[in-house]
Amino acid sequence: MTQTPNPFEEMMRQMQEMAKAFPAMDAFSTKGFEAMMGKMPKDMMETLFGNTMNPDGLDAKTRMLLTISGLTMQGAQNEMALRQAVVHAIEAGAHKQQVIETIGQMAVFAGIPAMTRAMQIAQEVLDDKEGDA
Repeated sequence: MTQTPNPFEEMMRQMQEMAKAFPAMDAFSTKGFEAMMGKMPKDMMETLFGNTMNPDGLDAKTRMLLTISGLTMQGAQNEMALRQAVVHAIEAGAHKQQVIETIGQMAVFAGIPAMTRAMQIAQEVLDDKEGDA
C-alpha cells in the first residue's frame, strides 16, 4: 500500500526548493531593504496615525516611540521593523536621547538581552542619521 504524501509537508518541501532557487536571497540585507523603502514624511505620519484625525490622541512621534518599545519587548527579533521605527520616530520629531531612553526603559520589562539587541540596532540607525546630517 502506498502512502499518500502529507500535502503540508509537500508544500513546505516545494517552498524550500523554491527559496534555494533564488540566489538573491543570499545577498538580502535589512539595510538594503531600508534604503529601498525610504521614510514616510512627518505630515503623512500625522495624517495616517497621528493627531490629524484624532486631535486629542497620540501624536506620530509618541506612537513611533511606543512601537520601538513594543519591538524591544519582543526581543528586537524583527530588525527591519525596528530600524524603520527608529527612522520614522526621528522623522516624526523624536530626538536621539528619546529613542535611547525608550529602549533603555524596556530593560526592566523585556530584560537586558532584548534591550541590548534593540540598542545595537537603533544605534546603527542613529549613527547613519548623524552621517546624513
